[in-house]
Amino acid sequence: MSVQHSKAAVPEAAWVKSSYSTGNGGECLEVAALPGAVLVRDSKRPTMAKLAIGPAAWDDFLRMAAGR
Repeated sequence: MSVQHSKAAVPEAAWVKSSYSTGNGGECLEVAALPGAVLVRDSKRPTMAKLAIGPAAWDDFLRMAAGR
């Protein structure tokens, strides 16, 4: 895992917000899948640092979150 501070060109269309997000200004993360990494950012601060997670670690996280 790493934090990316660069202004790498990730199109806004690449970012996906959770379907559980209500849009009421609560805590929400967005993810963007790139070749070799999944980026995670705070939806309220999209220009701040992004967390880069490797595909295997992301898959492990999703399995854990789903309870499998």
